Amino acid sequence: MRNNLTIFYLLLMILVCQSCNNNDGKNEISKEDWESLFNGKNLTGWDIKIKDHPLNENYKNTFRIEDSMIRVVYSDYGKFNDQFGHLYTQKPYSYYKLKLQYRFVGDHLADAPEWADRNSGVMLHSQSAQSVNINQNFPVSLEFQFLCGNGKDTVPTGSVCTPGTFITYEGKPFLGHIKNSNSKTYLKNEWISAEAEVYGDSLIRHIINGDTVLTYTKPMVGEGFVSKTNNWTWAGITDSLIWINKANTPLREGHIALQAESQPVDFRRIEILDLVGCTDPKAKNYKTYYVRSDNSQCKY
Repeated sequence: MRNNLTIFYLLLMILVCQSCNNNDGKNEISKEDWESLFNGKNLTGWDIKIKDHPLNENYKNTFRIEDSMIRVVYSDYGKFNDQFGHLYTQKPYSYYKLKLQYRFVGDHLADAPEWADRNSGVMLHSQSAQSVNINQNFPVSLEFQFLCGNGKDTVPTGSVCTPGTFITYEGKPFLGHIKNSNSKTYLKNEWISAEAEVYGDSLIRHIINGDTVLTYTKPMVGEGFVSKTNNWTWAGITDSLIWINKANTPLREGHIALQAESQPVDFRRIEILDLVGCTDPKAKNYKTYYVRSDNSQCKY
């Protein structure tokens, strides 16, 4: 009898162990592998482009690394002189989730446009830093706009701006330049969590502090630099013919870029979850959350 009980318990332990191993395998293939885009020490993996200055010239030390943050600082500026800047990832992305935290600090430069006060953002599906003209203000992209309130007015954050692009909103083409979100109003010196869910040229979702504040679809290259209804054209952009020929074509991928447009702002905890990867269940690096296949990445 004792021998039978011993055998029974041994078999039970084997079954339990097998179940644990199977669950470990399921957990591993569904575990999200978020990657930090900022190492907290330097700008490795990023390119700088500031209007009127060559690629990777960090004019007046605009972008600074302090306390594991990327800081946009204007203490060395005299005047802004429309020197809009952006910090671009060197790698483009198409299907992904992006999350970061930002806060507004200090005051924007006095000679900067009024609309730039308490204004920044992160550009999605952006053209590369290398392709931006030396005197170009903004890259062709979709701006996940960040704003903060003045303590009196309602000021939503997480809206979308469309330099050189347009979107579809609630089933209809939106040809304006800014589509406001429905977010709450936040103030200076508050750390705000921002997330973007980007699915190629199909759907993009803006999330602020855990709340979805804007959803739009079908991002496209526009017919003008701001919008079809605005008199800003492609004039002044050296490769304007390229963009004119791409008008009304899907915007499927691009770089990610942090803005510097006269308002001091801090960025931290910048992470990305790439949704493109190996979708072969037999591969070692298969993940269940990939939504687009690139089986050239598979490892066996």
